[in-house]
Amino acid sequence: MIVRREIAGWGRWPRVYCAEAVPDRPDAAAAALAALPSAIPRGLGRSYGDAALNAAGVISSRKLNRMIRFDAASGLLEAEAGVSLAEIIAAFLPRGFFPAVTPGTRFVTIGGAIAADVHGKNHHGEGSFADHVAWFDLLCPDGEVRRCSAQSNAELFRATPGAMGLTGMIVTAAVRLRPVETGWITQRTIVAPDLDAAISAFEANLDATYSVAWIDCLASGAARGRSLVYLGEHATPGDLPPERRGRPFETPPKTSRRVPFDAPGFALNRFSVGLFNRAYFRAGARKADPQLVDWATYFYPLDAILDWNRIYGPRGFAQYQCALPLATARDGLGDLLDAIAASGLGSFLAVLKRFGPGAADRPMSFPIEGYTLALDFPLRPASLRLMDRLDAITRAAGGRLYLAKDSRMTSETLRAGYGPALDTFRALRDAQGTPPRMRSAQSARLGL
Repeated sequence: MIVRREIAGWGRWPRVYCAEAVPDRPDAAAAALAALPSAIPRGLGRSYGDAALNAAGVISSRKLNRMIRFDAASGLLEAEAGVSLAEIIAAFLPRGFFPAVTPGTRFVTIGGAIAADVHGKNHHGEGSFADHVAWFDLLCPDGEVRRCSAQSNAELFRATPGAMGLTGMIVTAAVRLRPVETGWITQRTIVAPDLDAAISAFEANLDATYSVAWIDCLASGAARGRSLVYLGEHATPGDLPPERRGRPFETPPKTSRRVPFDAPGFALNRFSVGLFNRAYFRAGARKADPQLVDWATYFYPLDAILDWNRIYGPRGFAQYQCALPLATARDGLGDLLDAIAASGLGSFLAVLKRFGPGAADRPMSFPIEGYTLALDFPLRPASLRLMDRLDAITRAAGGRLYLAKDSRMTSETLRAGYGPALDTFRALRDAQGTPPRMRSAQSARLGL
């Protein structure tokens, strides 16, 4: 059945009335694709903008959520594309396995994680999600399902990660999980008084398994870029208090809170965000000693607040995430922070991470070696003007924007960031016949 309904990404903007199919079997997904004039796959809707929107057709994977088999010796899980990381953790953490790479929410599907080639706090050492995928079955525009791996349909295997569903719909995949001994993380916090100190902390700790920083994007002067850098390692039973060692995967139950209504548009302003940032920095500095934290607290703090996207008000918000090359990152990040501070449009959800080498053979994969900064801005004319300014700074630094977070960049900015890789990707799309079949509002906007 195909039903028309209004759909939006996590940023709640733009909103598009789409014809949506929700197949419960791979063959039903192929039938839905054949019945629609064009389509784009959609998982749990955690891409922020219009990457999973298409008025003519959206094919949801949420009922393609069966786990098929698991090999404990290799950590290889075969599952349908609609299985979420939350479901994987619930099933396999008690057995001593955890996703090898995870973004900042566990409410994403395997198919979505591959399509966005998501990254986590360990990209500097472990790469992105696609680095831990053995193969996937891709429903292609001609209706055929093709097994894609490094040995079979290798061009599609390389082109699909990061392409946001534009090569076809992933229906099944085999992903590697990592063995862990407990459900806990040993966390160390480095208090960085400015941007130089934050970058130095990252560079001095490249051997840490996980690293991420909260950054105060409104601080200026000597405090510009002050940050709390969180380093993490999977804890061993010996790291746990004696009373927990017999139950190493048992962690305190979480009580989820829900944002019950849209916050008024004036609630987020320079004063309120600045006040929050100062309080958060001081509170974090007081907890700088090493401590044990449970897996959910370290990896998914925002998942504890359901519908947190409503705090930005009914108009929605845009996330701005850029990656800057290592050689230009220090100056480029400084310029970005100066522009944000001068605008007064601060983001209290500002995250800085260190990327390791990108995947040169995956044309649409976002990470490049250097630094990535992610910020949220309420949708206002002033915010859109600021993001245009941030685009110019990112382009000048040789950086790029993340398609999974984008809702407003231009084709010129895309071209500047991805360069000749776009030609490689478009040639593959043309050869497949995908432009008229696999389309999204984002691909139409960007000419992909």
